[in-house]
Amino acid sequence: QVQLVESGGGLVQPGGSLRLSCAASGFSLDFYAIAWFRQVPGKEREGVACISVSDNSEHYSDSVKGRFTISRDDAKNTVYLSLNSLQPEDTAVYYCATSTASFGVSWFHIPHPDAMDYWGKGTPVTVSA
Repeated sequence: QVQLVESGGGLVQPGGSLRLSCAASGFSLDFYAIAWFRQVPGKEREGVACISVSDNSEHYSDSVKGRFTISRDDAKNTVYLSLNSLQPEDTAVYYCATSTASFGVSWFHIPHPDAMDYWGKGTPVTVSA
């Protein structure tokens, strides 16, 4: 059974850092591109970052570029999202996701949430003084 489990969220002060983890089970992450999304209540789910398989290329939304970093540890079957210089507007529930179509491919941009087949349940991040 394919499963994604996020962890690492929490409460942090502005300017602080967190590292989110996305642990996979039921399949090998090293064959799939993975994306991180975030959502605030009442708003649409927003793509934040993604990492591909064939070339490990990374893409970021303009709102997080230079502050967030996505990485993968295939030995641990885990993808990470490092969040630095956090601001209150980064407050959201963060989700990782993948799709069957992402097997062995490189994404040229962050995919639309509707294109994802598998989602974790999310981990909340709150940035507040």
